[in-house]
Amino acid sequence: MKQQLLHTPEGVRDIYNKECGKKLSLQRRLHNILHLYGYHDIQTPTFEFFDVFRKEVGTIASKELYKFFDREGNTLVLRPDITPSIARVAAAIGEQEPMQMRLCYIGNTFINHSSYQGHPKEHTQMGAECIGDDLVEADAEMLAMVVDCLKSSGLETFQIHVGNAQFFRCLLEDAGLEEEQEKRLRELIGNRNYFGVDDYLKELNAKNSAKTAFSTLPSLVGGVEVLAKAKTIAPNERAVRAIERLEAVHKMLGYYDVQRFITFDLSMSGTYGYYTGIVFRGYTYGTGDAVVKGGRYDQLLEKFGRPSPSIGFVIIVDDLMNALTRQKIYIPYPDSNTLILYDDGKEAEAVSLARELRGKNKNTEIIKKESDQTVEDYVAYGLRNFAGSMVYLQHGREIQMYNLKTGEQKVIND
Repeated sequence: MKQQLLHTPEGVRDIYNKECGKKLSLQRRLHNILHLYGYHDIQTPTFEFFDVFRKEVGTIASKELYKFFDREGNTLVLRPDITPSIARVAAAIGEQEPMQMRLCYIGNTFINHSSYQGHPKEHTQMGAECIGDDLVEADAEMLAMVVDCLKSSGLETFQIHVGNAQFFRCLLEDAGLEEEQEKRLRELIGNRNYFGVDDYLKELNAKNSAKTAFSTLPSLVGGVEVLAKAKTIAPNERAVRAIERLEAVHKMLGYYDVQRFITFDLSMSGTYGYYTGIVFRGYTYGTGDAVVKGGRYDQLLEKFGRPSPSIGFVIIVDDLMNALTRQKIYIPYPDSNTLILYDDGKEAEAVSLARELRGKNKNTEIIKKESDQTVEDYVAYGLRNFAGSMVYLQHGREIQMYNLKTGEQKVIND
């Protein structure tokens, strides 16, 4: 039992000291970008009623939810995704704001993956949702904001892959597949197993237009030029309009000067079933999955009783941290603490100095010197705990100031 108390359950972990400081520093930088775009903070509960994430909403499978019960017997779940929670709130307060709502958030999500998959079961997510805007301009601004967020993190090499869930849906409808067949086809395409896609469609005896369309998907990845080719396999007018919308978004992105970060990928259908239009994912080196996921979900709020077009994205902060670390990109984390070390009997002076420094908005830690510890032990302690300097208040001697970064030492007064 004691061993169990010292360890976290599988899929979650502790984050502390410099790693935690760097993560919080990164979150502040990302948060600042969201505020610069005019987004306002919102907090939603860590757990919700099960119905907020039911199958009809289009989030993850029920078996991957952490479920429990309240005293009244209601089924509750730890949120696996924050967007449905934002949709619930927006539907509830929508009458108070008949125009747009621009909301941003940060919080942890929980998905009960099978242990063999090896994925973390808890993630920190930071995201933004624009409620009540169905314009191309909103799509473009959302992508521009993603680019600015990733640039602010320190990333230099990344790409945002952009598709349209409506276009992909039209291809599936044209194929005339049953639900389980459609699920299998999505899985094959998601894994880029296009040989498997061809074999599966032949096995199903799908019509030739569907075989041609899905065999063309691998070539519909690249610059804006692939959109013209996508139109040639569009099975209906809705599919054509979906591609035309992407063309309009691309034009708007030119005003933001971010087109070089965009790769079109018409095989994308979105992470969740609630996506209805543009979908996108952000990729970089050093992580096995996208660090950004997002898209348009014009029908999600309708599930909560108030139809409203919406678009949003989420940054998976932990995966972004991993990518930055593996790319050896520095995450600013100031070693700004001052450590006040004092001898027995110098408590009053130590507290007085600490109050003075804290009054000047300087982080200050005070610690009493133990007789069996040397000054060098405390210097090492300060370095381990990211202090930038140490002041030593000694009996009958000058006050010593230590620069822990350079090793310099000087007398600061008698």
